[in-house]
Amino acid sequence: MKHIIPNIAVRDCSAALDYYKNIFCAEIKNIQFGDNNPNFKGLEGKIVHSELHINNHCIMYFIDMLTENTTGPNPSVILELESEDELNRIYNELREDATIFFELQKNFLGDFHAVLRDKFGALWALNYSEHCCKNNHS
Repeated sequence: MKHIIPNIAVRDCSAALDYYKNIFCAEIKNIQFGDNNPNFKGLEGKIVHSELHINNHCIMYFIDMLTENTTGPNPSVILELESEDELNRIYNELREDATIFFELQKNFLGDFHAVLRDKFGALWALNYSEHCCKNNHS
């Protein structure tokens, strides 16, 4: 196996990509729309593939929710962050208009942890462990 890349369905993917680009200091690549593609008839104007590149090791795919009734079968995306400052910055930005399931706090393992569903419908679990091996990016 080379990689595991989440494919996250959100409401208003174009706005979500701009939002996440700023939060994660990322680059948006390879946006594909359903237009002029018989495989995506009825999905004209919808983003059917896009890539958010945070760094060489962290890439997420995003698509528009394909029906209005979709609440999203998205699993939570767990972000293991490099510092408490990074965790606080990302948490504070994502929490705007979000549903908070687990406020940012130290959990029973001594890690800082939070869980929220953001305004675009993506479910995020944010984690920072002070005792985790530092600079282990293999």
